[in-house]
Amino acid sequence: MSQNDAAPGQQLWTGRFTEATDAFVERFSASVQFDARLALQDIQGSEAHARMLAERGVLTEAERDAILQGLAEIRQEVIEERFPWSPQLEDVHMNIEHRLTQRIGEAGKKLHTGRSRNDQIATDVRLFLREAIDTIRAELARFQHGLVELAEREADTIMPGFTHLQVAQPVTFGHHMLAWYEMLERDRDRLADCRRRLNQCPLGAAALAGTSFPIDREATARELGFDAPTRNSLDSVSDRDFAIEFCADASLILVHLSRMAEELVLWTSQQFGFVELPDRFCTGSSIMPQKKNPDVAELVRGKAARAQGSLVQLLTLMKGQPLAYNRDNQEDKEPLFDAVDTARDALTAFADMVPALSVNRERCREAARAGFATATDLADYLVRQGLAFRDAHEVVGRAVRYATEADRDLAELSLEELRQFSAAIGDDVFAVLTLDGSVAARSHIGGTAPEQVRAQARAARERLA
Repeated sequence: MSQNDAAPGQQLWTGRFTEATDAFVERFSASVQFDARLALQDIQGSEAHARMLAERGVLTEAERDAILQGLAEIRQEVIEERFPWSPQLEDVHMNIEHRLTQRIGEAGKKLHTGRSRNDQIATDVRLFLREAIDTIRAELARFQHGLVELAEREADTIMPGFTHLQVAQPVTFGHHMLAWYEMLERDRDRLADCRRRLNQCPLGAAALAGTSFPIDREATARELGFDAPTRNSLDSVSDRDFAIEFCADASLILVHLSRMAEELVLWTSQQFGFVELPDRFCTGSSIMPQKKNPDVAELVRGKAARAQGSLVQLLTLMKGQPLAYNRDNQEDKEPLFDAVDTARDALTAFADMVPALSVNRERCREAARAGFATATDLADYLVRQGLAFRDAHEVVGRAVRYATEADRDLAELSLEELRQFSAAIGDDVFAVLTLDGSVAARSHIGGTAPEQVRAQARAARERLA
């Protein structure tokens, strides 16, 4: 029996060794239990490699055709979950190569010419991550579309804007949704930038120094949809900075979603009552029948920790490695896969849930009215009457103290009461003390005025188109 006809348990690289691998070491060093996820990418890279080798005369056309037919059959086995994975064959590459040789015989042994598992895995992970980024960016855009629709629907809905979780100034609910949109827009841009940097093809770097075979790296890069081959073979197989960059981007996405989740948890509470989530995104209590818990939001908030953990894990994994490839890098895939799944699933949950929420407009308005939210408008009014801002600030502070003691809002004070703090206050002051007047006055780019919310929503739609 030749080495490539070996049964699982007889590795494809044992020519150098005089004794079998310890059974525990086999289990400890195997990665197929998680890198089998890269099977389709591995087959895709192998097909491009086989075509290139035939073009360069390293394989015959008959060998190429046999390899491509065998890989197509293996792809179908993987898709239909019929592929006979063997942990004894270590990883996705050796499993597929072994299966190919079983199917087509001698030609299967020639596929590995001019490459190494080192450049294979570097290529596979890039192919996988490129697809994952495209999927996640699409989910980001879907969520953004939902936020734009919600912003337009609630462009006139007034709610309190907060600093330090204290009522600060009135804003519109639509304006708040567009703030979330902007966070996600930067996330989408970061992922596009990450994709651009990772879209270089390592195939052909071989183990670390390249290969003596007359390969055409431009051809394989082009067929696999990469922008170009990587420029240095040592760097090609050894760095995972592109995976680290993705995990950093995923961490920021989850940080943004976690902040949104925190607001949703607050807003759905009885103390706030700003919004209600659809029942299908909530759960109840096993003991308290009245409860409607925002579990999806809470889970997204919690999953932010997973994405951050993946980032730290990969940073720590790489920090002590000399060039070139080291087996440590086998440990890159599980945190990367988890970061991909966490970011994608959290975005899917929010893209489905948030646009479907209902807003309690009266409760939002009542909350905005309760915290002297138009105090800054009164200060601005006084500045327009000729007072220095610091003097106006002092006047309004005294007026707020007076209103607090009287248990009334500024807009509920009489003109005579207001004028005891400044003779510059006239009867036109009440136009700026209303919530509607306050938000309408902020009609500039980035402002909270309803007309600006609608304009920004239209611009957002154009960017997403």
